[in-house]
Amino acid sequence: MPLARTSALAFALAVSAGPALAQMACLSPAERRSAIADGQAIPLSQAQRALRAEHRGEVINARLCRAGNQLVYLLTVVARHGKVVRVRIDATNGQIVQVR
Repeated sequence: MPLARTSALAFALAVSAGPALAQMACLSPAERRSAIADGQAIPLSQAQRALRAEHRGEVINARLCRAGNQLVYLLTVVARHGKVVRVRIDATNGQIVQVR
């Protein structure tokens, strides 16, 4: 795929993601460890336990991000039937905020 076409596709995906994603900044591994150690966020394993109760599947991607002044886990899950689900979990308490 030519570079110009790839850049156009990346731009289109970024624009279609909407303002909510554009205002998020995901933490680096060191920042993530620090946030968990300081008690600002629960460990990913705890967030995944909350997820399993309602949405069974395999987590294929997990990020800890700052959305405004809130920390959230953004999880990409492949459900048993093959459907990809994106889940946003409040990183302070493990509550599911959004499922798409």
